[in-house]
Amino acid sequence: MNQGENVSNPIIDPNTPKKPKNKSILVEFEDNHLLAQLVGEHDRYLARIEQGLKVSVTPRGNKMAIDGPSHARLLAKQVLEDLYSRLQSGLEVTEGEVDAAIRMANDSPPIEGKRGSVSEKGAMIVTKRRHITPRSTNQSYYVKSLRDHELVFGLGPAGTGKTYLAVANAVSMLIENKVDRIILARPAVEAGEKLGFLPGDMRDKIDPYLRPLYDALYDMLPAEEVVSRLENGEIEVAALAFMRGRTLSNAAIILDEAQNTTPVQMKMLLTRMGENSSMAVTGDLSQIDLPLGVPSGLKEAVKILRGVKGVDIIDFGEADVVRHPLVTRIVRAYGEHDREKKLNLEIKKKAKEGLETG
Repeated sequence: MNQGENVSNPIIDPNTPKKPKNKSILVEFEDNHLLAQLVGEHDRYLARIEQGLKVSVTPRGNKMAIDGPSHARLLAKQVLEDLYSRLQSGLEVTEGEVDAAIRMANDSPPIEGKRGSVSEKGAMIVTKRRHITPRSTNQSYYVKSLRDHELVFGLGPAGTGKTYLAVANAVSMLIENKVDRIILARPAVEAGEKLGFLPGDMRDKIDPYLRPLYDALYDMLPAEEVVSRLENGEIEVAALAFMRGRTLSNAAIILDEAQNTTPVQMKMLLTRMGENSSMAVTGDLSQIDLPLGVPSGLKEAVKILRGVKGVDIIDFGEADVVRHPLVTRIVRAYGEHDREKKLNLEIKKKAKEGLETG
């Protein structure tokens, strides 16, 4: 094009349809008192929803205007309605519930059923100190599975609630007199130490390994009741080795850190179940602390029992981590590292096989 040549403006056809703008979604709430609890002090819950779903939420009297991408607007509407429904049920909303509602809205649609909900009463566990609701869709299925199956395996990384929810369900069963006792067991596997070198009697030696189970109990029952039930045997917390030779009837049984059982130990405990008993087995197959060359009883049991009637297996993932957001990022980073490490080993193995056949 020559310098000085006039450049004409493009001709715009007035009949060309304009690109439609994203319309706001208006959500109306009847109770202004509940609405104040929904938005949180200084609108902090709204800010959390905006940040988590990349939307803008603007209060307009007793309505909320949601702006943003179409799919995100719908998710935000679902989150707000879910939290409001929870408040209508007389339950509180905290940052944990807000994060849970966002997490559940973002969950991939399950193959069967529907996404979880923080207002779903059917999945709620009632204990004397708190009402516990699942905080991810997987947790919701896990709670239902604990109620419907005699043996449930909860597999996944730390922070997914697999042990906490199993203890909560057991406490609820004990309060409702559905079982006579709770039995909490853990394998006493040490990182570089032997029990014989630790100070104290056998109870002193194993108690540090059982501390997380005690913590969960004190979170659900008054302290004096935990002590009383421990003393009269209604709640028993013990090392796995003490289960041999017993028949555990009318009991809710939980085996935690099951990845550190041997196949013999796992079979021993699974065959201890007596009449009117149920069992939850929890563990993380990426955190096996057994001596080199010793197979994991959990890994073997899951392989053998998958598909057996009365048995259910719930696999938790990085998206189910409900602790501090940094924990989720840490678990994800380690997961990516492990996958990369596994891929590199497979590449090296194939390269070696290629050299041997060449």
